[in-house]
Amino acid sequence: MTRPFRFGVQTKTASSRAEWVELARKIEDRGYSSLTMPDHFDDQLAPSIALMAAADATETLRIGALVWCNDYRHPAMLAKEAATLDLLSDGRLELGIGAGWMSTDYAQAGLEHARAGLRIERTVEAVEVMRGLFGDGPFSYDGDHYTIAGLDGTPKPIQKPHPPFLIGGGGRRMLMTAGRLADIVGVNPNMSSGEINADTALDATPERYEEKLSWVREGAGDRFDDIELQVRTFIVQVTDDRRAVAEMLASGMNLSVEQGLASPLAMIGTPAQIADDLRARRERYGFSYIVVGAEEFEAFAPVVADLAGN
Repeated sequence: MTRPFRFGVQTKTASSRAEWVELARKIEDRGYSSLTMPDHFDDQLAPSIALMAAADATETLRIGALVWCNDYRHPAMLAKEAATLDLLSDGRLELGIGAGWMSTDYAQAGLEHARAGLRIERTVEAVEVMRGLFGDGPFSYDGDHYTIAGLDGTPKPIQKPHPPFLIGGGGRRMLMTAGRLADIVGVNPNMSSGEINADTALDATPERYEEKLSWVREGAGDRFDDIELQVRTFIVQVTDDRRAVAEMLASGMNLSVEQGLASPLAMIGTPAQIADDLRARRERYGFSYIVVGAEEFEAFAPVVADLAGN
Protein backbone atom coordinates (compact mmCIF):
# COMPACT_ATOMS: atom_id res chain seq x y z
CA MET A 1 0.00 0.00 0.00
CA THR A 2 1.32 3.44 -0.96
CA ARG A 3 0.53 6.03 1.69
CA PRO A 4 0.28 9.72 0.81
CA PHE A 5 3.14 11.91 1.98
CA ARG A 6 2.90 14.03 5.08
CA PHE A 7 5.54 16.12 6.76
CA GLY A 8 6.47 17.24 10.25
CA VAL A 9 8.83 19.70 11.90
CA GLN A 10 10.94 18.80 14.93
CA THR A 11 11.62 21.82 17.13
CA LYS A 12 12.42 22.35 20.78
CA THR A 13 12.71 25.91 22.07
CA ALA A 14 11.67 29.54 21.86
CA SER A 15 12.52 32.66 23.85
CA SER A 16 8.91 33.71 24.41
CA ARG A 17 5.30 32.60 24.05
CA ALA A 18 4.90 34.90 21.04
CA GLU A 19 7.86 33.30 19.28
CA TRP A 20 6.59 29.78 19.96
CA VAL A 21 3.07 30.58 18.79
CA GLU A 22 4.35 32.25 15.62
CA LEU A 23 6.52 29.22 14.85
CA ALA A 24 3.64 26.79 15.28
CA ARG A 25 1.38 28.86 13.05
CA LYS A 26 4.03 29.14 10.35
CA ILE A 27 4.57 25.38 10.38
CA GLU A 28 0.83 24.86 9.94
CA ASP A 29 0.59 27.54 7.24
CA ARG A 30 3.40 25.93 5.22
CA GLY A 31 1.38 22.72 4.94
CA TYR A 32 3.14 20.56 7.51
CA SER A 33 1.09 17.91 9.26
CA SER A 34 2.78 17.93 12.66
CA LEU A 35 5.00 19.68 15.15
CA THR A 36 7.12 17.34 17.25
CA MET A 37 9.63 17.79 20.05
CA PRO A 38 12.50 15.82 21.56
CA ASP A 39 12.52 14.86 25.23
CA HIS A 40 15.90 15.65 26.79
CA PHE A 41 17.27 17.57 29.75
CA ASP A 42 19.29 20.01 27.64
CA ASP A 43 18.20 23.42 26.34
CA GLN A 44 14.61 22.77 25.35
CA LEU A 45 11.07 23.44 26.48
CA ALA A 46 9.20 20.78 28.44
CA PRO A 47 7.43 18.85 25.67
CA SER A 48 3.97 18.25 27.13
CA ILE A 49 3.42 21.88 28.05
CA ALA A 50 4.94 23.32 24.88
CA LEU A 51 2.98 20.92 22.67
CA MET A 52 -0.27 22.03 24.27
CA ALA A 53 0.63 25.65 23.56
CA ALA A 54 1.35 24.76 19.93
CA ALA A 55 -1.96 22.93 19.58
CA ASP A 56 -3.80 25.85 21.18
CA ALA A 57 -2.28 28.25 18.65
CA THR A 58 -3.27 26.17 15.59
CA GLU A 59 -6.29 24.46 14.07
CA THR A 60 -5.10 21.31 12.33
CA LEU A 61 -1.45 20.82 13.35
CA ARG A 62 -0.83 17.46 14.98
CA ILE A 63 1.47 17.35 18.00
CA GLY A 64 3.76 14.77 19.54
CA ALA A 65 7.19 13.89 20.81
CA LEU A 66 10.04 12.22 18.99
CA VAL A 67 9.99 10.72 21.51
CA TRP A 68 9.03 10.78 25.17
CA CYS A 69 11.68 8.78 27.05
CA ASN A 70 10.02 6.05 29.05
CA ASP A 71 12.64 6.18 31.80
CA TYR A 72 11.79 9.77 32.71
CA ARG A 73 8.12 9.19 33.66
CA HIS A 74 5.94 6.46 35.08
CA PRO A 75 3.58 5.25 32.31
CA ALA A 76 0.51 6.07 34.43
CA MET A 77 1.63 9.71 34.51
CA LEU A 78 2.50 9.80 30.80
CA ALA A 79 -0.89 8.23 30.01
CA LYS A 80 -2.63 11.02 31.93
CA GLU A 81 -0.56 13.71 30.20
CA ALA A 82 -1.11 12.14 26.78
CA ALA A 83 -4.87 11.75 27.24
CA THR A 84 -5.08 15.37 28.42
CA LEU A 85 -3.14 16.55 25.38
CA ASP A 86 -5.38 14.54 23.08
CA LEU A 87 -8.53 15.82 24.75
CA LEU A 88 -7.53 19.49 24.78
CA SER A 89 -6.15 19.39 21.23
CA ASP A 90 -9.38 17.84 19.88
CA GLY A 91 -7.66 14.57 19.02
CA ARG A 92 -4.39 15.72 17.44
CA LEU A 93 -1.82 13.80 19.50
CA GLU A 94 0.72 11.30 18.18
CA LEU A 95 2.15 9.46 21.17
CA GLY A 96 5.83 8.90 20.53
CA ILE A 97 7.61 6.78 23.12
CA GLY A 98 11.08 5.29 23.25
CA ALA A 99 13.49 3.45 25.52
CA GLY A 100 15.93 6.36 25.90
CA TRP A 101 19.41 6.67 24.43
CA MET A 102 21.25 9.91 25.25
CA SER A 103 23.85 9.06 27.86
CA THR A 104 24.32 12.68 28.97
CA ASP A 105 20.66 12.88 30.01
CA TYR A 106 21.10 9.97 32.38
CA ALA A 107 24.46 11.12 33.72
CA GLN A 108 23.46 14.73 34.33
CA ALA A 109 20.12 13.84 35.91
CA GLY A 110 21.59 11.07 38.06
CA LEU A 111 19.52 8.35 36.43
CA GLU A 112 20.68 4.80 35.87
CA HIS A 113 21.36 4.17 32.18
CA ALA A 114 20.39 0.51 32.25
CA ARG A 115 21.31 -1.96 29.53
CA ALA A 116 19.35 -1.55 26.30
CA GLY A 117 17.42 -4.80 26.72
CA LEU A 118 16.07 -3.76 30.09
CA ARG A 119 15.06 -0.32 28.82
CA ILE A 120 13.23 -1.93 25.92
CA GLU A 121 11.42 -4.37 28.23
CA ARG A 122 10.22 -1.47 30.37
CA THR A 123 9.04 0.41 27.27
CA VAL A 124 7.01 -2.58 26.07
CA GLU A 125 5.29 -2.79 29.45
CA ALA A 126 4.73 0.96 29.48
CA VAL A 127 2.87 0.78 26.16
CA GLU A 128 0.71 -2.03 27.52
CA VAL A 129 -0.04 0.01 30.65
CA MET A 130 -0.96 3.13 28.69
CA ARG A 131 -3.23 1.23 26.33
CA GLY A 132 -5.00 -0.27 29.33
CA LEU A 133 -5.42 3.10 31.02
CA PHE A 134 -6.84 4.63 27.83
CA GLY A 135 -9.60 2.02 27.83
CA ASP A 136 -12.92 2.08 29.65
CA GLY A 137 -13.08 1.30 33.35
CA PRO A 138 -10.50 0.32 35.95
CA PHE A 139 -7.32 -1.36 34.71
CA SER A 140 -4.91 -3.70 36.48
CA TYR A 141 -1.51 -4.88 35.37
CA ASP A 142 1.13 -7.06 36.99
CA GLY A 143 4.33 -6.90 35.02
CA ASP A 144 8.01 -7.32 35.79
CA HIS A 145 8.51 -3.54 35.91
CA TYR A 146 5.10 -1.93 36.49
CA THR A 147 2.10 -2.79 38.63
CA ILE A 148 -1.30 -1.12 38.21
CA ALA A 149 -4.05 -1.94 40.71
CA GLY A 150 -7.56 -1.07 39.54
CA LEU A 151 -6.69 2.38 38.20
CA ASP A 152 -9.26 4.03 35.95
CA GLY A 153 -7.14 6.26 33.78
CA THR A 154 -8.70 9.68 33.27
CA PRO A 155 -9.27 11.68 31.22
CA LYS A 156 -9.91 9.42 28.24
CA PRO A 157 -8.39 10.41 24.89
CA ILE A 158 -10.60 11.53 22.02
CA GLN A 159 -8.88 9.27 19.47
CA LYS A 160 -10.14 5.70 19.79
CA PRO A 161 -9.05 3.26 20.93
CA HIS A 162 -6.10 5.55 21.72
CA PRO A 163 -3.84 8.13 20.07
CA PRO A 164 -1.51 6.51 17.53
CA PHE A 165 1.64 5.18 19.16
CA LEU A 166 4.86 6.17 17.43
CA ILE A 167 7.85 4.04 18.39
CA GLY A 168 11.28 4.67 16.93
CA GLY A 169 14.47 2.68 16.95
CA GLY A 170 17.63 1.78 15.11
CA GLY A 171 18.50 -1.69 16.36
CA ARG A 172 16.94 -5.04 15.56
CA ARG A 173 15.16 -5.62 18.87
CA MET A 174 13.68 -2.13 19.11
CA LEU A 175 12.51 -2.10 15.49
CA MET A 176 10.93 -5.53 15.82
CA THR A 177 9.18 -4.29 18.95
CA ALA A 178 8.01 -1.18 17.12
CA GLY A 179 6.70 -3.31 14.28
CA ARG A 180 4.71 -5.38 16.77
CA LEU A 181 3.29 -2.52 18.85
CA ALA A 182 3.32 0.80 17.01
CA ASP A 183 0.93 2.54 14.65
CA ILE A 184 3.80 4.70 13.35
CA VAL A 185 7.37 3.36 13.24
CA GLY A 186 10.29 5.79 13.14
CA VAL A 187 13.36 4.17 11.58
CA ASN A 188 16.60 5.68 12.88
CA PRO A 189 20.32 5.04 13.03
CA ASN A 190 21.40 2.87 15.93
CA MET A 191 22.06 5.10 18.97
CA SER A 192 23.30 2.31 21.26
CA SER A 193 26.51 4.25 21.92
CA GLY A 194 24.49 6.93 23.71
CA GLU A 195 25.71 9.70 21.42
CA ILE A 196 25.73 10.82 17.80
CA ASN A 197 29.14 10.03 16.30
CA ALA A 198 30.83 8.73 13.14
CA ASP A 199 29.11 5.36 13.50
CA THR A 200 25.73 7.07 13.26
CA ALA A 201 26.30 7.99 9.62
CA LEU A 202 27.66 4.55 8.78
CA ASP A 203 24.40 3.06 10.09
CA ALA A 204 22.37 5.30 7.76
CA THR A 205 23.32 3.84 4.38
CA PRO A 206 20.62 2.56 2.02
CA GLU A 207 21.68 -1.03 2.66
CA ARG A 208 21.42 -0.61 6.42
CA TYR A 209 17.95 0.92 6.08
CA GLU A 210 16.76 -1.98 3.99
CA GLU A 211 17.88 -4.29 6.79
CA LYS A 212 16.12 -2.12 9.37
CA LEU A 213 12.87 -2.28 7.40
CA SER A 214 13.18 -6.06 7.32
CA TRP A 215 13.23 -6.04 11.14
CA VAL A 216 10.10 -3.89 11.26
CA ARG A 217 8.40 -6.26 8.82
CA GLU A 218 9.48 -9.28 10.86
CA GLY A 219 8.02 -7.80 14.03
CA ALA A 220 4.83 -6.61 12.36
CA GLY A 221 3.89 -9.76 10.48
CA ASP A 222 0.46 -9.46 8.88
CA ARG A 223 -0.09 -5.94 10.24
CA PHE A 224 2.87 -4.41 8.37
CA ASP A 225 0.67 -2.67 5.79
CA ASP A 226 -1.23 -0.94 8.61
CA ILE A 227 1.94 0.79 9.86
CA GLU A 228 2.95 4.30 8.79
CA LEU A 229 6.73 4.53 8.31
CA GLN A 230 8.46 7.70 9.44
CA VAL A 231 11.99 9.04 9.09
CA ARG A 232 13.56 12.04 10.83
CA THR A 233 16.03 13.62 8.41
CA PHE A 234 19.10 15.39 9.77
CA ILE A 235 20.66 16.86 6.63
CA VAL A 236 18.46 19.09 4.46
CA GLN A 237 20.16 21.32 1.91
CA VAL A 238 18.03 22.99 -0.76
CA THR A 239 20.58 23.93 -3.40
CA ASP A 240 21.18 24.18 -7.13
CA ASP A 241 24.62 22.57 -6.70
CA ARG A 242 23.64 19.16 -5.43
CA ARG A 243 26.93 17.46 -6.21
CA ALA A 244 29.16 19.99 -4.45
CA VAL A 245 27.09 19.97 -1.29
CA ALA A 246 26.90 16.18 -1.30
CA GLU A 247 30.68 15.89 -1.68
CA MET A 248 31.28 18.18 1.29
CA LEU A 249 28.75 16.43 3.52
CA ALA A 250 29.74 12.91 2.49
CA SER A 251 33.37 13.49 3.44
CA GLY A 252 32.30 14.52 6.92
CA MET A 253 30.08 11.45 7.23
CA ASN A 254 32.70 8.98 5.96
CA LEU A 255 30.36 7.97 3.15
CA SER A 256 30.68 8.04 -0.60
CA VAL A 257 28.85 10.82 -2.42
CA GLU A 258 26.39 8.27 -3.77
CA GLN A 259 25.74 6.86 -0.30
CA GLY A 260 25.28 10.36 1.11
CA LEU A 261 22.75 11.31 -1.56
CA ALA A 262 20.85 8.05 -1.12
CA SER A 263 20.80 8.01 2.69
CA PRO A 264 17.28 8.43 4.11
CA LEU A 265 18.79 10.88 6.62
CA ALA A 266 19.75 13.36 3.90
CA MET A 267 17.83 15.45 1.37
CA ILE A 268 20.03 17.51 -0.95
CA GLY A 269 19.21 19.34 -4.17
CA THR A 270 16.57 21.52 -5.72
CA PRO A 271 12.99 21.08 -4.50
CA ALA A 272 12.26 19.03 -7.61
CA GLN A 273 15.29 16.78 -7.06
CA ILE A 274 14.41 16.24 -3.41
CA ALA A 275 10.80 15.46 -4.34
CA ASP A 276 12.03 12.85 -6.83
CA ASP A 277 14.31 11.35 -4.15
CA LEU A 278 11.44 11.10 -1.68
CA ARG A 279 9.19 9.40 -4.23
CA ALA A 280 11.96 6.88 -4.91
CA ARG A 281 12.52 6.27 -1.20
CA ARG A 282 8.83 5.75 -0.61
CA GLU A 283 8.90 3.15 -3.35
CA ARG A 284 12.04 1.48 -1.93
CA TYR A 285 11.44 1.68 1.83
CA GLY A 286 7.84 2.81 2.33
CA PHE A 287 8.68 6.11 4.05
CA SER A 288 5.74 8.50 3.72
CA TYR A 289 6.03 10.55 6.92
CA ILE A 290 9.07 12.82 6.73
CA VAL A 291 10.24 15.05 9.59
CA VAL A 292 12.70 17.94 9.15
CA GLY A 293 14.33 20.25 11.66
CA ALA A 294 13.05 23.70 12.59
CA GLU A 295 16.07 25.29 10.89
CA GLU A 296 15.06 23.82 7.56
CA PHE A 297 11.28 23.96 7.36
CA GLU A 298 11.06 27.24 5.44
CA ALA A 299 13.52 26.20 2.73
CA PHE A 300 11.87 22.78 2.52
CA ALA A 301 8.33 24.16 2.21
CA PRO A 302 8.25 23.96 -1.64
CA VAL A 303 8.76 20.19 -1.37
CA VAL A 304 5.86 19.98 1.09
CA ALA A 305 3.68 22.00 -1.29
CA ASP A 306 4.54 19.56 -4.09
CA LEU A 307 4.15 16.26 -2.25
CA ALA A 308 1.87 16.60 0.80
CA GLY A 309 -1.23 14.46 0.38
CA ASN A 310 0.04 12.80 -2.79
